[in-house]
Amino acid sequence: MANIRSAKKRIGVIAKKTASNRRVKSHLKAIIKNFEAAIASEDFETAKEKLTLAEKKLMQAASKGTIHKNAASRKVSRLTKRFSKAKAE
Repeated sequence: MANIRSAKKRIGVIAKKTASNRRVKSHLKAIIKNFEAAIASEDFETAKEKLTLAEKKLMQAASKGTIHKNAASRKVSRLTKRFSKAKAE
């Protein structure tokens, strides 16, 4: 346990940031799951909308520092690739 006043304050700040990051990450996972469900059901119109939403949210998370920008780009790339492949089949 921290004894210094500033360290005690930092514990609170870190707890808030951790909670915020967890919320964002779980929201991202839900969005990606929805996209994958749309792909599995071969509903490409919905999948296209979900892909656009996923790309937007991933880039927002990257700009806020919740996830690394390269990780966001990689995920967007993989989702787009999966969508294109599913649509071509």
